[in-house]
Amino acid sequence: MRHIMENITVEQLKARMDAGEKINLIDCREPSEYAEFNIGGKLIPLGQIQSMQTEEIDDLKNEEVIIHCRSGKRSVTACLFLETLGFTHTVNVLGGVLDWQAKFPAQ
Repeated sequence: MRHIMENITVEQLKARMDAGEKINLIDCREPSEYAEFNIGGKLIPLGQIQSMQTEEIDDLKNEEVIIHCRSGKRSVTACLFLETLGFTHTVNVLGGVLDWQAKFPAQ
C-alpha cells in the first residue's frame, strides 16, 4: 500500500507546536530564506532532497515528517520525492511561511 501525502494548515501546525508536540519539521527552502525567517524546522533545501542527500532524516522514514517551504509548492515536490525514497508519512504545509506570516504576524 502506497502512502498518499497529507496536508496540514499553518493553523493546525501552530496548534500542535504550541501544544508542545514533538514534530519532525523540515524547511525545504534555501539557506538565505531560512536565515531571513523560519519557524524552527530543520533546514534541508529541496535541491538536497532531490539529490538524495537525506542521511540526517533517514531515521524518520516511518515517522510523520512535516515539510514546509515559502508558499507550499516546493514542499509538495519534497514530500513526493521523499515518498520515492521510502518515507511513509509525509505532510505538506499548505501556504508555507507566507501563510504563516500572514496569519501570525510577529508580536
